[in-house]
Amino acid sequence: MKKNFSTTFVRLFIGFAVTAIVSVLLFKTPLPLDLMEDKLYDFRFKVRGVVKPPDSIIIAAIDEKSLAKLGRWPWGRDVMARLVDKLAKAEAAVIAFDVIFPEAEKNDPLLAKSISDAGNVILPMAFDFEQKSTPLPDPILESSALISIENADLFRNYQPIMSGGVLTVPVQRLRESAMSLAHINMLPDADGTLRWEALLLGHNGLLYPSLGLRCAALFLGIPAENLTVKATQSVNAGKIVIPTDHWGRMAINFFGPGKTFRHVSASDILDGNIESDALANRIVFIGATALGIYDLRVTPYSAVMPGVEKHASVTASILENRFIHKVSPLQNLTFLCCTGIILTLILSRLRLVLGFLVSSAALVCIAISGYIFFDTAGLWVNMACPLGNVMLIFMSVTAWNYTSEERYARQIRAMFSSYVTQTIVNELIKNPDMARLGGEKREVTVLFSDIRGFTTFSEQHTPEEVVALLNEYLGAMTDVILKWEGTLDKFIGDAIVVFWNAPQRHANHPEMALLCAVDMIRRLDQLHEKWSREGKPALSCGIGINTGEVVVGNIGAEGKKMDYTVIGDHVNLGARVESLTRKFDTDILMTEMTLDKLRGAIESRTLTGMEITGLRRVIVKGKEQPVTVYSVKPLTVGVPAVFAECTDLEPIKLTEK
Repeated sequence: MKKNFSTTFVRLFIGFAVTAIVSVLLFKTPLPLDLMEDKLYDFRFKVRGVVKPPDSIIIAAIDEKSLAKLGRWPWGRDVMARLVDKLAKAEAAVIAFDVIFPEAEKNDPLLAKSISDAGNVILPMAFDFEQKSTPLPDPILESSALISIENADLFRNYQPIMSGGVLTVPVQRLRESAMSLAHINMLPDADGTLRWEALLLGHNGLLYPSLGLRCAALFLGIPAENLTVKATQSVNAGKIVIPTDHWGRMAINFFGPGKTFRHVSASDILDGNIESDALANRIVFIGATALGIYDLRVTPYSAVMPGVEKHASVTASILENRFIHKVSPLQNLTFLCCTGIILTLILSRLRLVLGFLVSSAALVCIAISGYIFFDTAGLWVNMACPLGNVMLIFMSVTAWNYTSEERYARQIRAMFSSYVTQTIVNELIKNPDMARLGGEKREVTVLFSDIRGFTTFSEQHTPEEVVALLNEYLGAMTDVILKWEGTLDKFIGDAIVVFWNAPQRHANHPEMALLCAVDMIRRLDQLHEKWSREGKPALSCGIGINTGEVVVGNIGAEGKKMDYTVIGDHVNLGARVESLTRKFDTDILMTEMTLDKLRGAIESRTLTGMEITGLRRVIVKGKEQPVTVYSVKPLTVGVPAVFAECTDLEPIKLTEK
């Protein structure tokens, strides 16, 4: 019980300690866990699959077909002007360019007029944060900035919000004709994958919205004053609250891989091959999708998604109010601790195989839970730490179990290797509960063996002769005992104490003890022949056998000297019966309690090689109740046992020890 409690306590401590360490890593966010979580986040998108995008978004693709028809990129501004005219004539709700026109061309006035006539064109701009410059005031540019910012001072604590740098914008004539400007910067994570949309980027003390955000607001008819920012919390587009992190970034809810949104070739629009109804009242993004133009991004779905599709995903998320909410650190910590504590409580009581199955089930449950949160509620729960925590808890507990079991196996081996066969020792190591520390009541069969006249023999021979002969005798008897899977309790001088049915259980323990006793007498006869040839004296022994309930277990001074032994009245009776072998002049005596267990084997004639004869009912010293004793003599091996009941039932009281 003490060992079980200690083992459970250590396992609990290990599990809680590992959970505490991983909890710290959750806030420290080292690169390995960050990278693991990012990949698990990407995997959730792949498992979810494609989400049907809104019909209100179309991509006018600068694709291979358009390049083949209109020539190499970039096209002239007159071509772009005709494209805008076609879209305006089809009554597109918003026309958004993912193409910057930073250099002047001769057809700029033509494109500027088309943009101005359309009245709903958004042009892009981009920041190069690797370079630094002193920005100059630009009223046209500043008119596109967000002016409604709550708690703007909070942004000062989150300097990673990009600000400053060299700004690339369309030429002045074009940006003057556009309805608004918006940035198209993409800021991938450390592994190169695009997961976040910088809804806000700073320049010259102002915040500029992304192209996706600006398109959604324009399409929804949200005036500039209703597009507000709650610093470090959200961007509000009218009644739509877009959750952001502290740096004004939105987790992009990608709707799928490339071509999830409807693509229409720009050349088809120019050629009039697209019905006006297919473009009317829709947001049309004009961007490159051809591989040769190299506007490709790595996303959770694909390593080659056109950048314009990212803008479409951001806009679609806002239109459908479908966002990814990254849960707070406290919520992640709660999830981590709950899963870690529950697993620890379960593992503390399980062995390796069950522990592995439970840990595997925990991994699956956590992964499924994380996916369900993501798919149904759009919650980004940290999975790397809980999953890593489960694996670390299992590995740590398993490592401790292995070390502990190895140490315990050495103790078992040291404790029992002298008592029982190696087979039983190995079984005890596999099932240590078979030999519980402490004691338990169990029915056993005990065997006492003692050399007759050993004191006289010792006086007549030198110590060297006594020890040599005794060692040979005890060695031979031990071989027989282990052959019959007896537990060798102890040697008391020339006496041997053996018992069966502990630590390993044997249903036929009385029969095994009796067969062992008969075999011991046969082996002693073989020794007599050997000793006679060597001129050595012969030894004779008496064996007493009894069956009954005793206390068995490790008894002694804990930490100093412990013996696995048996104690109780039936043990004492076995010793008394052995001493009666001299009185009845027989080698083997057993009690009626043992015989009662053998009657079935005698009647079925499965007990062989011996003659059993009832002798007398006796009252041994220290006992009040009489017990019938039976002599046992070896017969030819394989011959069914011969049995005779006791006829003299009048008890006699004996005083021999």
